[in-house]
This record gives sequence, C-alpha cells and structure tokens, in this order.
Amino acid sequence: MPVTVRDDPSLAHVVGRLDVVRQRVAALVAARRAVDAAPDDPFLGLYLTDERVDHLLHNDRVWVAEDVAARRRDEVEAVADAAEPSDASGAPDLRLRQLARRFALDELDVDLLMAAMAPDVDERFERYYGYLNDDVTRRRVSVGLALGLGGVEASSPEGRRRLGAGSHLVGASLLEVDDPERPFLTRGLRVPDRVTAYVLGGDEPDAGLSFVLADVRPTTEPGHPPLVRLLADPHAFAYLHDRAATASHIAADAARDAGVPIVAIDLRRVAASGGAGEVDGLLAAAVREARLCGGVLIAGPVDALTDVGGPAHSVTAVQRLTAEPVRLVLTGQRGWEPSWAARPPFILDALPLGASARSRIWNTALEGVSTSGFDEGTVTAPYRLGASEIRQAAAVAMTVARLEQRPVDAADLRLGARQQNAARLERLARRIEPAVSWADLVLTVNVVASLHGLSDRARHREQVLGTWRMRPGGGRGTGITALFAGDSGTGKTMSAEVIAADLGLDLYVVNLATVVDKYIGETEKNLDRIFAEADNVNGVLLFDEADALFGQRSEVRDSHDRYANIEVAYLLQRMETFDGLAILSTNLRSNIDDAFTRRIDVIVDFAMPDATRRRTLWAQSIAALPTSGDLDLDFAARSFELSGGNIRSIAVTLAYRAAAEEREIDMGDVVRAIAEEYRKLGRLCLEAEFGPYHALLRA
Repeated sequence: MPVTVRDDPSLAHVVGRLDVVRQRVAALVAARRAVDAAPDDPFLGLYLTDERVDHLLHNDRVWVAEDVAARRRDEVEAVADAAEPSDASGAPDLRLRQLARRFALDELDVDLLMAAMAPDVDERFERYYGYLNDDVTRRRVSVGLALGLGGVEASSPEGRRRLGAGSHLVGASLLEVDDPERPFLTRGLRVPDRVTAYVLGGDEPDAGLSFVLADVRPTTEPGHPPLVRLLADPHAFAYLHDRAATASHIAADAARDAGVPIVAIDLRRVAASGGAGEVDGLLAAAVREARLCGGVLIAGPVDALTDVGGPAHSVTAVQRLTAEPVRLVLTGQRGWEPSWAARPPFILDALPLGASARSRIWNTALEGVSTSGFDEGTVTAPYRLGASEIRQAAAVAMTVARLEQRPVDAADLRLGARQQNAARLERLARRIEPAVSWADLVLTVNVVASLHGLSDRARHREQVLGTWRMRPGGGRGTGITALFAGDSGTGKTMSAEVIAADLGLDLYVVNLATVVDKYIGETEKNLDRIFAEADNVNGVLLFDEADALFGQRSEVRDSHDRYANIEVAYLLQRMETFDGLAILSTNLRSNIDDAFTRRIDVIVDFAMPDATRRRTLWAQSIAALPTSGDLDLDFAARSFELSGGNIRSIAVTLAYRAAAEEREIDMGDVVRAIAEEYRKLGRLCLEAEFGPYHALLRA
C-alpha cells in the first residue's frame, strides 16, 4: 500500500512546514495586492507601464510582510509540537530534523530551504512565485523573495551571509543559486533532487554518483580498534597508506563496528569524469551523500585525484575535500602530504589481507554455491586481492558456472581472479594467457624440481615471509625473483608460462622496446611504471633477454658508462621493493651483474637436451601431423644436437609442407627441414651427421 501523509510522521512534518510557507506566501500576496496598481492584469510581469514605474518609484518594498517575522517562531513551533508525539513514541527521527542536525542548520536556514523546495513538492507554489516574482516565467523562489518569506530584510548582511557561497546551505550543496548573471536578489534558488528526495523519505544515492560509487562492504574481520573509536566522531579524518590499493575494507570494517553507514567512491573514476569542474561537482555530491546518511565517506586512491587539472588544481581539489565537515577516510599508495589538509589525519599503514582473511572472504562470497570439491585455499593462495576484488572474482566464477549449468570449479575461480587485473600493464608488456602445463616440459629432473620449488615459493610466501618473518627489515618487498639461464630454445620462456599456468596467473612479457630509451632517465621511468603496475597485478613478469637491462656495471670512462651504471643501480633498488613474481631469462648468465645474483631467489640453468629428451621432443612436436611409417625419430634425436626450440621450428616447417602439399610427412621431409634449420643456424650439413639420409638432400 502507498504511504500516506497520515502514516508517515516525517512526511507530515514536511507538509506542515510547507503549509507555513504557504501561509507566509498568502500574507505577502495580500500585502502585494493592497498596493499593486493593477493586480488583476493577466499580462502582469510581461511589460512595464508608466503607472507601474510610478508605483515602483513612490512605494516601499513589500517583500517582507509586517507580520512574517513575528509569526515565524510561533508557526514553526506549532508544526514541531504536532510532530512531538511521534518522537516520544520511539518512531524514527524526523527527516527534516536529521537534515538540520547533520548540516548544522538553524530555523532560518530550514525556512529558506523549505521555501526553495516548495515548488518541487507542491506545484501550486510555481504560480505563487510567478506572481510574487512579477514574472510568470520565473516559477522558483528568488533570493529576495526567500529572504522575505523568512522574515529577513533583503538589504541586511544576514541575508547575504545565509545564501552566500560559504553558507551552510549553499556551501553544503543543499541549495543552489541559479542565474549568476542576474542581480543577487533576483537570482533563483533550487534544491537538488537528491536533497528533496531525502527530506521526503528517499534513501537511494544520488544518481549522478552512480558511475563513481565503489562496492566497499565490510568483511568478516574485526575493525581496527583506534579507527573504530575515531569514526565515532562526526568530523573524523583518517588516511590509510595503502600500498596494495586493496585496503578500503579496513575502513568498512571499522565503520561497521562504529555503527556508521558507508559511502565509498573510486577517485580514479572521479578523475576520469572530466575537467576540474566535473571533479569538484562529484566530490561535493559525495560529501553531501555521506552527510545526508550520517555516514563516513571512503575515497581512494587519492593518487588519482592529485593528477587532475595540473598540480595546482590537484592540491586544491584534495584540500577542498579534506576541509569538508564530514567523516572522511582517504586511501592512497603514496605517503601523506601535509599540504593536502589544514587538519592532521589519523594515519594508518594498511597491510594487505592475510591468507587466512582472504580465505574467509572467499568462503563467504561462495557461501551456498555448489562447487566441484576443490581446495579453495590452495586455488586462491597466489592471488593478492582485496575484499571487493575477491567478491567480484567470485561473482565472475559463479556467472561462468551458471551459464554452463555446472558447479563452480577451480578454473572458474582462477578466471575470475585474473579478470581483476588492471589493463594498464598490457600497454607496457605483452600478456600471455598460459596454454601449457608440466606435461609439456621436457627437462631434466633437477630443473623440473627447481621449477616446482619456484612455484611453491609463490604459493607459500605469505606464510614464510609474513607469518614467519623470514625477510625482516630493510624495507624489502615480498616479491620472488628467478633467473632462467641457458641457450636459446632450451625451454626458458615455456617454463615461465608453465609456472604462470600452475599458479593460475597470466604471463606478462616485458617488451624491451617500451623500456629502453635513448634519453637520460627515461629508461628508469619506464621501468618504474612497469614495476608499479606489476605490483598491483596478479601475474608473472618475464624479462626476456634480461642481460640487456641487468648487465654488468663497468668502470666509468665517460658519461655513457655513468648513466648505464645508474640504470643498473636503479634496477637493483627497485627489485628490492618489488612485491610480485619476476623471472629473468638470459642466454648469457655471465653478463648478469653479480649484485643481482644475490637478490635472486631461484637460479635455474637450462642445458641443451640429450638424445633421450630430444626423442621425446620430436615425438611431441609432430604428434598432430600426418606422417608415414618410415620416420626414424631415433636417428634424428641421436644424430642432430638441436634444442627444443629448434625442433619445434622444424615441426612447424613440416606442418606447412604437409598442409600445402596435402600429403603425409616422410623421412625425406624431416631431413630437408633439418637442413633448412641448419642453414638458419649457420651450420654445415655434413655427411657424417646425416649418415644414410644425406643423399636425400641431393634429391
């Protein structure tokens, strides 16, 4: 059933206050008609006659009826008395009183607000105001008319202060002054739709904020005790130093324990909304939303806001936000700048979620969902996600499973987690979605064991480095670095892809063309961008041909040597603070600076395959091709010392030949393809190597 005025005390209170406005309008209309030369003129306000001008010259203003000021207090008290029984019975607080309390409004402020809101609630006020404005096209209350209805002389400083830019009404975006080109007293007043909806009982957030609102909800974790106590203060101000950009849940947990509603915005979306004016408008609307609900505004990362509109405006935007009288929690990856606010914040270093906390959030997100019986803790261990990202990843997994009409499995969770990666790293590195597994590797037992050890390090690093603190002090990160060294084609890149697949991560191959720059200092900047983005991505970072970047430092003979050494020194420092998983691959291990070797966790040497492994590589490479029965793969493996990459290259050549000639591949094709590969490598096709098949080359 629809809610009526009689059923809703808060709505009845608003209607009563509007009736007070109507009575004052009636008093002004009567005063106006008593001195108006032609009150019944249907075109009143559309033109000026000589009589009308004479009347304006020889009569006093009647914007303030004589009895309005005297009656104002009695009328308002009568409306309040009518609402008192609802308060005494324990019903919810009246919306208009909530608004006045949360925005520090006095009775005159409320009078002005109700006068401006009246046409949005009762269409009759449009015609009232058209008559009193002496202009039928201007159907909102003007500044002068609103002051008159409030019993304030238009020429008094009080009136200007109440409706100035820094007033409680205008400064808090409860009231907007239109028509800035008009004189002050004839400017129109308008109440934003969100404020009107709130006063009438609406709780839906401002529609203009829909794009920038963030999904920040409490977790199952207890709130940080000092932050919980701080948020009990209506003017609380805190800054979460959030290096992982995933710690909004800390503010949400504290707000839950403090009993405070949450309004959260993503400042990256705010910054992308447009210029400085759009940013200021969104921030003002977000602050108003938080104050309307009596909650806390959680906004971050502040780093995004500091890049809007140039350095001067960026500081101003942050200063305006921090100056607002609202519970405010900012998050950011950079340290707090004292110039951002006149008041000091409570600063908290926000640690990423631990493995046990993430596991509990995963379980909560998947509660009641049918799964295929996997170990959720093992599957999700490699992903360093925040609470909201975990919920989004779980939603993706459930959507995929529902569309395929089956339970959620481990692959669904990995897919959902990978989709939370930001796309910015893809502008700096090539993303590869792994398509190989351990079964595809043909390596020695020792190499495979080392690769499994690397995977185990990534899976259990939080327990070892976090819980057991096996890497204390020094500001070092929790990253893992490996060096894959060996000849070209021995399986280094494929092994990196297998590691990524085993952990359920994407592989990002750094493109040296986007890194190395001829201008001094630019290479370091490019590397910093790569590491910064990789810190926020759940992926494996592969530096192929790493000796080009991580080479030996040399004695300084000229400026070129000096700046080359600076690049290497910067990399040494940046690797110390890296929190991700990085793999360096090189054909020339001796060219890697010794200082890097100390910082590398795992070094894997890839040797050329022996005859047995070459036989396996041959069989795997041509398994999908149509072949005749005369292939002597044992001879090919025994006689030709080729790497796995060379063998795969030969297999591709054979595949194209089979497709073009629509026939099976025989031993002659294999021998000729090997000869082509030898020529690419600059090697001679000796009869001693090709043995009985050497004659096929002449054929």
